[in-house]
Amino acid sequence: MKQSLQLRLGQHLTMTPQLQQAIRLLQLSTIELQTEIQQALESNPMLETAEDVENKEAASKQATGEETAALEASNATNDFESDSSTQVQTEQLPQDLPTDSNWEDTYDTSATTYSSPNSDSDDRDFDNRNIEEDTLQEHLLWQMRLTPFSDVDIAIATAIIDSINEDGYLVSPLSDIWEELKDDLEIEFDEVEAVLHRIQNFDPPGVAAQNLRESLLIQLKQFDAATPWYKEAMSLLKSYFDLLANRDFNQLKRKLKLSEENLAQVVKLIHSLNPRPGGQIASTGAEYIVPDVFIRKVSGIWKVQLNGESIPKLSINSLYSGMIQRADKSADNTYMQGQLQEARWLIKSLTSRNETLLKVAKCIVERQKDFFEYGEEAMKALVLHDVAEEVSMHESTISRITNKKYMHTPRGIFELKYFFSSHVSTTDGGECSSTAIRALIKKMVAAEDPRKPLSDSKIAKVLSDQGINVARRTVAKYRDGMKIPPSNERKRIA
Repeated sequence: MKQSLQLRLGQHLTMTPQLQQAIRLLQLSTIELQTEIQQALESNPMLETAEDVENKEAASKQATGEETAALEASNATNDFESDSSTQVQTEQLPQDLPTDSNWEDTYDTSATTYSSPNSDSDDRDFDNRNIEEDTLQEHLLWQMRLTPFSDVDIAIATAIIDSINEDGYLVSPLSDIWEELKDDLEIEFDEVEAVLHRIQNFDPPGVAAQNLRESLLIQLKQFDAATPWYKEAMSLLKSYFDLLANRDFNQLKRKLKLSEENLAQVVKLIHSLNPRPGGQIASTGAEYIVPDVFIRKVSGIWKVQLNGESIPKLSINSLYSGMIQRADKSADNTYMQGQLQEARWLIKSLTSRNETLLKVAKCIVERQKDFFEYGEEAMKALVLHDVAEEVSMHESTISRITNKKYMHTPRGIFELKYFFSSHVSTTDGGECSSTAIRALIKKMVAAEDPRKPLSDSKIAKVLSDQGINVARRTVAKYRDGMKIPPSNERKRIA
């Protein structure tokens, strides 16, 4: 094959470092962006915040004031020394003061209290320090160490606690735990069972149960026997728990020989128990949300404003930038020029991010005015393409700028993605958003007769009567998404 040289013209898109940085900043949340900016401030001497500028100006004014005060004090001292009617005794330092002595050895400082300038801020931040929270297992192990267990019982208790999940239930059969321990500890099954019963008396109530019924029984046993309907609730859990799970209240009334009103009181007592006892202890760390945008209604008009307090204002350090010489090719000067360029890129990228965020937020507020006025039921269908077309941007840019960004509104704090939803056609040719349909379903379920809850088919028919064409399976999907149980599980005694 003969080799040859050919000249071709073509175009291709190249992502510059500036564009890569701008795209990356778009998808960062406020807290992540604060961390990014702090790292840039620590690594780039060309960057400074508005707070740094104010501190420098204050320090400059203070220095000028001190010079003026010193000059006035010098003049006053000359006048003071000429006044023979006033005598001031000045304590002088001893001439033979040892070089290794302390100030307190010569002067009495017991009456003077010195505090660190950061002591107040340390006290204020005490509640904000990261305190490691105990897990459910650690909480149970701590109680185990305070319980008079033998060495064998401690080994059994540790194995049982390791088999308890975050909801507080024993996930491994007790027989399996015994099989693992019996050869090494030479124990019988009754010993493992006895240790389990002792752990079931630990806090939180109902922990270490093997199923829901057992957990509810453990919790109920800790009630006072004089509690109203205690005996009936205990009998229901021991003998007729399956009927309660199946919502068969007619059978329960016959078995327990109770009227509907009295049975309702018994069921209310059982519902007061915690089906997830471990959830009281096994908690995750707090997730902090910083709103990026504030929405306020001023003179009947919805106004959009960025949260200026969340991101520090950056500027170029005039002192360091003034040291750069154009003709100088030294390593130090080249380094400073590179840092200056990076600082300008970062400031420009942040400005672009804020402008894009404000533009998109205004578009969302304009499209969803009815939501801010009337609530979820008035939410309109909105997709990324609608906003991208209006603000003349790509859909991927809209997706990035709405990711992990939050809007503070009079109705609460919402992620920007919350305002986007698919649509369902209506009988009059219009559109209804899925968010509005979910709100309507939630409203219907809340207002239904608890004795005869609405089925998915009935809800679909009611929506159809209102002009919203939605299938039964769609209603079921929305209901499951809102964690609303099906109609047979919602049935209860009023």
